[in-house]
Amino acid sequence: MGKVYGRTAAEFAADAVRLAVDDAGLTLDQVDGLLVNPGLSGGLGIGLAAALGLYDLPLLSVVNAYGSSASAMVQIAMFAIAAGHASTVACVFADATLQPKSRTGAAYGSIGGARRRLTGIRGLGAAAGLGGAPSTYALAARRHMAKYGTDDDQFAAVAVTTRDWAADNPFAQLRDPITVDDHHKSRWIAEPFRLLDCCLVSNGGVAVVVTSGERARDLRQPPAYIWGWGQCHPGYVMERGCEWGLSTGAVKSGRDAFARAGIGPADIDVAEIYDCFTFTVIVSLEDYGFCEKGEGGPYVASGVLGRDGALPTNTGGGELSAYYMWGMTPLSEGVIQTRGQGGGRQVDRHDLVLVSGNGGTLEHHGTLVLGAHPKGA
Repeated sequence: MGKVYGRTAAEFAADAVRLAVDDAGLTLDQVDGLLVNPGLSGGLGIGLAAALGLYDLPLLSVVNAYGSSASAMVQIAMFAIAAGHASTVACVFADATLQPKSRTGAAYGSIGGARRRLTGIRGLGAAAGLGGAPSTYALAARRHMAKYGTDDDQFAAVAVTTRDWAADNPFAQLRDPITVDDHHKSRWIAEPFRLLDCCLVSNGGVAVVVTSGERARDLRQPPAYIWGWGQCHPGYVMERGCEWGLSTGAVKSGRDAFARAGIGPADIDVAEIYDCFTFTVIVSLEDYGFCEKGEGGPYVASGVLGRDGALPTNTGGGELSAYYMWGMTPLSEGVIQTRGQGGGRQVDRHDLVLVSGNGGTLEHHGTLVLGAHPKGA
């Protein structure tokens, strides 16, 4: 993953599925379900099944709720298995947006593109410069700052801690340490976001295999058991009284996931939070109940997310420093930590791991609680 050129998203996806199936100690002919989450580069869809030689599948679909899709795919696979509709489902995300000699920002569109697509009142935001993820998330972050006093030093605390975790991830694109001063000196992207507040853009693919707990116990790897799950798609109306920027779908999806797992935030050992921007980590931790609403900034600045903190978070370097594979970034690291296979970044206590996914501009959210042991053990 990373700046890997000359391959299509479909090729990355096919390789990821093959590797994941082999990692589980299975063969492709034992897979009877395939769920595909395509990125933005195109060329990846249900045709992947034929490319892998998977035929007569009872479950095959494209799932897309942007960064919350990984969680959604796992949940759909789980439901299908529980209903007896499938037994072994591969879930995959892949993208190949980066191109040689092109700016990474070009991979995700431009303000000019937004102007061409939007007309009438819907075009006013684009005309004012509001186009693309950095500027829209910056607007959300600025609202949070205005209401709760969240500041630049707190954003920096997230970036610095995440980079420290990335140092021990051999797959991470950025592994050199950074300081708060480095963060403050990095160039502006869309105020209040600097370069080090923003996630990477990566080419590559990640796949996971979902099967029953009973079957997984006899396979090659330690299982990551699904204790809890939830989704929420807020549907913000963007009018007065709307909570956009102050609250996210993590509130409901987290509450549902904790209730199904029979636990609360205090029981979580490790958190893998979708970190397209440093701000997203702060607001998500608040909404999951790890701290009070509005206290996310001081919470992350306290050192709680680091190696010696009470809630090790984004232990592989996240999307800010490791790689940007939409919701597969937190999910893949969540599985690694649950298995106890994180090497130098492995957290000692990893019985329960929270995995979050966030899509659109805080418009979609998915949550999983993974356990190193069967539920209730």
